[in-house]
Amino acid sequence: MATPKNVPLKDFRNIGIIAHIDAGKTTTTEGILYRTGINHKIGEVKGDGDGATTDWMSQEKERGITITSAAVTCFWKGHKINIIDTPGHIDFTAEVERSLRVLDGAVTVFDGKMGVEAQSETVWRQANKYGVPRICFINKINQTGGDFYKSIESIHSRLSKQAFPIHLPIGFEKDVCGVVDLIDMKAYTYDDYTDHELKVGEIPADMLDKAKRARSLLVENAVEADDDLMMKFLDEGEDAITIDELKAALRQRVLAGDFFLVTGGDGRGVIVEKVLDLMVDYLPSPLDVGEIWGKNPKTGDEVSRTPDDKQPMTALAFKLAADPFVGKLIFIRVYSGRLTAGSYVLNTTTGEKERVGRIVRMHADKREEIDSVGAGDIAAVVGLKGTFTGHTLCEQAHPIALEAISFPEPPVSIAVEPKTKADQEKMGIALQRLAEEDPTFRVYTDEETGQTIMSGMGELHLEILIDRMKREFNVEANVGEPQVAYRETIKGTAEAQGKHAKQSGGRGQYGDVWVRFEPNEPGKGYEFFDEIKGGVVPQEYRPAVQKGIKETLDGGVIAGYPVVDVKATLYDGSYHDVDSSELAFNLAAHLAAREGIKKANPVLLEPVMKVEVTTPEEFMGDIIGDLNSRRGRIEAMEDLMGGAKLVKAIVPLANMFGYTSDIRSMSQGRAASTMELAHYEEVPPNVAQEIIEKRSK
Repeated sequence: MATPKNVPLKDFRNIGIIAHIDAGKTTTTEGILYRTGINHKIGEVKGDGDGATTDWMSQEKERGITITSAAVTCFWKGHKINIIDTPGHIDFTAEVERSLRVLDGAVTVFDGKMGVEAQSETVWRQANKYGVPRICFINKINQTGGDFYKSIESIHSRLSKQAFPIHLPIGFEKDVCGVVDLIDMKAYTYDDYTDHELKVGEIPADMLDKAKRARSLLVENAVEADDDLMMKFLDEGEDAITIDELKAALRQRVLAGDFFLVTGGDGRGVIVEKVLDLMVDYLPSPLDVGEIWGKNPKTGDEVSRTPDDKQPMTALAFKLAADPFVGKLIFIRVYSGRLTAGSYVLNTTTGEKERVGRIVRMHADKREEIDSVGAGDIAAVVGLKGTFTGHTLCEQAHPIALEAISFPEPPVSIAVEPKTKADQEKMGIALQRLAEEDPTFRVYTDEETGQTIMSGMGELHLEILIDRMKREFNVEANVGEPQVAYRETIKGTAEAQGKHAKQSGGRGQYGDVWVRFEPNEPGKGYEFFDEIKGGVVPQEYRPAVQKGIKETLDGGVIAGYPVVDVKATLYDGSYHDVDSSELAFNLAAHLAAREGIKKANPVLLEPVMKVEVTTPEEFMGDIIGDLNSRRGRIEAMEDLMGGAKLVKAIVPLANMFGYTSDIRSMSQGRAASTMELAHYEEVPPNVAQEIIEKRSK
């Protein structure tokens, strides 16, 4: 299929496919690529064969899950669609977050056998946070237990009442063979899901009444978008509303971000044609999203950019991928102007100038080289050395910094050490590469033990990173048990003096500070305030005091874990004309911090997880008993489709390692769970004592 050239901006769509794990996002993407002529055969996600197009990492092909967001471009009815297939597993939630930031619209996929699942809620909340309009696709309704209408009920009860079918499925479970389109009131059917086109015909007689009722409901809710249309509807009735008027009104409602159209079918095949139609008809173009705002890094003034090629170039890097053939690929979304291969751009996050090497358009793992990429488009750039996720690229003459993408702190850590000397150097390079790619992955060296510590969002996240280290970089490593990333903080206020004086013979050292330590708001981290009146501590030594306190806090005071959410105020001190230096004040600050934190009622904090377990009813008692034994608090229990139950609990991470396999053996493999970081909270005194003793050995 020839690639249409010069697609106008109003016909661009930047769409994400978001969902719970295993709902069928990747399969739906494959169906879309097949239908738009990019793939000639449909990729299967699990099992043998080549795997899906957008799952190109070997771990993705083996596990049948998507880990990285793949960006693919396809064309439909004169429209250019950039699709980003995002992961559904909770450990990779940051991938979804960064993708949503640069998308204009989304297709939320649900498993028709399960309805709304735990992670469906998480991605829905993320889409709400970024105000992304979306349509809903209920997949797998052609399988045993798949039910379109029950799934809509679960959307109504758990996500939004404002979700309305725009298509009704024809047939039930295995007999599903198409949909009734409520806009033009026609039936679109297929004989086999691998057909290349849908057949258009009349609505089956036994569905006519149902379709009419569903259409009336749709029209009733659509006309609310426009007062004139509403009056016309009230005066002349439903039939007076033309198809074009109805589509325009529905589009208006969807773009507002709180109204959702629902369709369903078998995501593997030709029915995705209707999903493509919905993307084209109802999801926003970059023009609908309009201008974006950022700050001028030089002046701090707010500046805006509109999606127009004639504007100064502005782009956001939202993803980094290591490509075996070309090295580092940086996925960017261009918001204004044109980015040309070979040009120089300014990275306002680092303040450095960068040269754009090549620009490529991705068709999953295949690529097409292009000369430039314009406003509203997504592409990947080769050659940017110092650019990472969340950095803004722009013209040097017109600097702008867009809001960076924030990522949560990773709660799970493991120690890794290379098996041989030869692996040592390779491991350093591998970990650096992986950390560049993934902003939720951190690597540091424990100064006491000299071990390399990897931190990530969960056990699966770290497992995959170790696996990638082995395969992509040939590094063999020994891996320790997962550890919890505890934190320390204070509950009280204390003042402490730090005095460092060594003045015997020759040049001495003298630094003296008084610092007040107070609790800060949760999540605010460390803040330093300077209340020095006059010159009791000269200006040039105060940064050394700030740094000295920060170093002490990072190294921990009671158990060697970083101290967070502390305000430190320097309010008094003294100095010596000759013997004072930055080093002396830095050491004095260390002493004050150690003393002050110990006096300010320090406590240990632990990461607490939001756990959701889906289980058949007969195992409910065992699961709740088990969660209670892990220091869990049960927050809610709900009924789900198919007689299953949902248990929501808050449980400390320290007690959740290996939970996935424990829950399988408890429920004969029938229960499933997800967990994500809820917050940090104080560790009970008896448990805290154990942790401190363990650390001090």
